[in-house]
Amino acid sequence: MVQTPLHWENVDANLEMLEKKINALTQKTEIIVLPEMFSTGFTMRPEVLAETMEGKALTWMRRIAMEKKVILTGSLSIQENEKYYNRLIWMLPNGQHGHYDKRHRFAYAGEDKQYTAGHKRLVAQVKGWKINLQVCYDLRFPVWARQSFDAEKQEPEYDILLYVANWPERRNHAWKTLLTARAIENQCYVVGVNRVGNDGNNIYHSGDSMVVNALGETLYHKVHDEDCHTITLHREPLQGIRDNLPFLKDADPFMIIDTE
Repeated sequence: MVQTPLHWENVDANLEMLEKKINALTQKTEIIVLPEMFSTGFTMRPEVLAETMEGKALTWMRRIAMEKKVILTGSLSIQENEKYYNRLIWMLPNGQHGHYDKRHRFAYAGEDKQYTAGHKRLVAQVKGWKINLQVCYDLRFPVWARQSFDAEKQEPEYDILLYVANWPERRNHAWKTLLTARAIENQCYVVGVNRVGNDGNNIYHSGDSMVVNALGETLYHKVHDEDCHTITLHREPLQGIRDNLPFLKDADPFMIIDTE
């Protein structure tokens, strides 16, 4: 989990800074999580700064993932088919990747006018773990993250809910509360990785990156400071919570209908 300040709208400086942080990691690492729009900050100028799926930052992600033999994830401002997306990239060590386009655009900052909404969730799989990948403002919408339960297999849809963010300090109480709520209601681990420092609009970000377990207990929390933190998640405690408190089996069935 890389909690870091970002150089405002400076791709080269951010990639150089992040590569140094990644190279300094000494612990065994399987997934490295970067903040939302890690190469630019939360820019509303995609017409100037968005890149294609063959652009500099994505090429950098592919190289780092292959060299370090890790999964690397974070979101970028991406241009595709004459549209712009706040796109989370899930880059594998073999150079292949998946992506998730942010569903809920932050209208308060004008994101809805600059970026196109995504329509599909992405649940990645790593060594038997299933990870639901989402971006920042998505956190405020519980239906989009809601866990489903497969009655036939007797298992939930995912095990980890992951958010990458540029979430301002002025609303950090909501950030911390909602991360905890998503963990409890979906009986999963929740990982939230946020940036720190002021952005180009002089908006301060306190980080508050967190890992929360399925009981809503905080396993990691860092406020204000830069931090590269490695945490190991264990399946046995998660399964124990689900077995002892089988709340997901009693959940209301639902279906998300895309009307756009």
